Amino acid sequence: MSQSTDGGISTMDTEEEPENLGDSLEKSWRGVPMEAIHRNLHPFELENLPPVSAGNHHRVLYQLPIRDTPPRPHKSPGKWDSEHVRLPCAPESKYPRENPDGSTTIDSRWGMIERALLQPIESSEELQAAILSYNTTYRDQWHFRALHQLLDEELDESESRVFFEDLLPRIIRLALRLPDLIQSPVPLLKQHKNASLSLSQQQIACLLANAFLCTFPRRNTLKRKSEYSTFPDINFNRLYQSTGAAVLEKLKCIMHYFRRVCPTERDDSNVPTGVVTFVRRSGLPEHQVDWSQSAAPLGDVPLHVDAKGTIEDEGVGLLQVDFANKYLGGGVLGHGCVQEEIRFVICPELLVGKLFTESLRPFEALVMLGAERYSNYTGYAGSFEWSGNCEDTTPRDSSRRRQTAIVAIDALHFAQSQHQYREDLMERELNKAYIGFVHWMVTPPPGVATGNWGCGAFGGDSYLKSLLQLMVCAQLGRPLAYYTFGDTELRDDFHDIWLLFRSEGTTVQQLWSILRSYSRLMMEKTPKEPREGKACKKTLYEFIREELKKDKDGPGNGSPAEAGTSKAAGSGEAICEAKPLAPAKISPELTKKPVLPKAAVSQGSPDLFPTQESHDSDSSPEQVILMLSDDEETNAMMEAASLEAKNSEEVSNSSTPAKSSSSSSKTGGGRQLTLLEMLDSHYEKGQASKRPRKAPNCSKAEGPAKSRKENDEEDKKDIVD
Repeated sequence: MSQSTDGGISTMDTEEEPENLGDSLEKSWRGVPMEAIHRNLHPFELENLPPVSAGNHHRVLYQLPIRDTPPRPHKSPGKWDSEHVRLPCAPESKYPRENPDGSTTIDSRWGMIERALLQPIESSEELQAAILSYNTTYRDQWHFRALHQLLDEELDESESRVFFEDLLPRIIRLALRLPDLIQSPVPLLKQHKNASLSLSQQQIACLLANAFLCTFPRRNTLKRKSEYSTFPDINFNRLYQSTGAAVLEKLKCIMHYFRRVCPTERDDSNVPTGVVTFVRRSGLPEHQVDWSQSAAPLGDVPLHVDAKGTIEDEGVGLLQVDFANKYLGGGVLGHGCVQEEIRFVICPELLVGKLFTESLRPFEALVMLGAERYSNYTGYAGSFEWSGNCEDTTPRDSSRRRQTAIVAIDALHFAQSQHQYREDLMERELNKAYIGFVHWMVTPPPGVATGNWGCGAFGGDSYLKSLLQLMVCAQLGRPLAYYTFGDTELRDDFHDIWLLFRSEGTTVQQLWSILRSYSRLMMEKTPKEPREGKACKKTLYEFIREELKKDKDGPGNGSPAEAGTSKAAGSGEAICEAKPLAPAKISPELTKKPVLPKAAVSQGSPDLFPTQESHDSDSSPEQVILMLSDDEETNAMMEAASLEAKNSEEVSNSSTPAKSSSSSSKTGGGRQLTLLEMLDSHYEKGQASKRPRKAPNCSKAEGPAKSRKENDEEDKKDIVD
């Protein structure tokens, strides 16, 4: 095998196998065989992450080197502050306890949890009552209908009896071992920071047992200014309240996981012995690629495109893409049941990432290495079903991690499909995929296993998303295995356009110039003209073919006016290199002054923000924009595009956009949203309600972690969540 010095792939690796017409019609894939995607090496020969090593940016919660099976917990003083998970067993964890005489006293939350869970629990109603005894704030709001349906109706009497007599006591025993198994503070993987966290599988099982029993404090409220408003939910109460057949099947997957990993009273031989690493990657805007300057050839990317198979089954040994929500796990603890949610319930150790991973910013990703698979499944979305046990035979690396690497990258949500062709939004998707796919090791990177990222409920165009991911793989020198989930037309069209790129020597720079021209064409269309469906998707590739033909027939590789420009946020001054980004170029921590995308300032209309202005009537439009997160700024830009497309009469008659980027608690004259509806909206749209963000010139935009005394004062004000 021949490789370029920058980690790229030589042309000899991209040659397709000779095939006859019969083979072509029978096989489900096009392009190069999987052997070429693996660089003609063993599937697990190339590593995705370096070995586990504790340091300032990598917290390890077990003892190194590992001498015991399972690894022993690392011991260090506990912390109760804004930089670490607030564990329910911490001495500072308090909760109001109701006395028999009707009075209340502030008591140890952990003591209340122990007393409630050590009582006999023989029905789903008793389990709900036990959980609500230490979550009394939600006594009138939580109704565990899915849990009742599963245990009282779905399972037969013998299965239900086994749950209450055997499995539930095992889950409770494991959960109550929290003070013994977690003896170090669990850091929060917060925005703007590169940080890693490694835990043993046993520690993860203990934390998830606590999530199953809803013990984590301060993780239930939806208040806009609550401490964890920028984090996913972790307690399982929302799953218990959701409805639908898929919810019951997800519960089966999770209960099967606990059946596999929770020790019995006399035997702990089933306790998993490995470890899992979570790596948050955060980049600086000035380190983003200037795609208009990349000379990386698209045809040099070894491409395997398959209409059958799944990322988790066929992508072994590769970097597997999680089509994530910016709040990790999306609707996995609700009624959501698509790609990310399914992956999280068949590999439940991924769920623990929801405990400590703050929502992802536009140039951030989360890499998860070592999660084991425990369940098989059939179907998708409403047809999803648990189909039994899965024995994961993936080999472990030198750090005892299963060699399964998953990267969570969140796509934008497009309420109107034409918006995704805007230049600044295409560049956002390129940069998001780039930070997820970048390889931080000196060894050649494994290939990437992906598919129609952001093309379901988020409204993305699979024809466009496939090209954007191909561009990133070309830039980083990574082979690409692309799964179209049954779409044979996309498979053939993507393969054909890749063959054209090979024959024409098309570069990332050339394709980016064409996409920008296509963006202008799409933006010129009026809203009345249809821009959706297969016709539109084929038009993109037809446009590319026409433009490449023009380039071939005429001088130059693109418009001179476009050659060195890039309008999207933060990349205008960047210098692109056709090789992987060196680890040194990504700062361990972003600068404390947030960078405001230029497009948000130039295109954000003050009319878009009436709700924000109402909070502070003295705010200027620029200050109002600074109150939005980066993704909300993107949504504001898309709303601006919607308003621009309307006639002036429609605009004048509407004081707010038809769909605001943040839902208020009440919709124009409608009933108040319920807790579950708010959460479902929160995850399905990939956005939360707006939270104030300090302007870049604020000297106190970021401060040190609060002291125990300061937090004690907070606790008195907000002892319940």
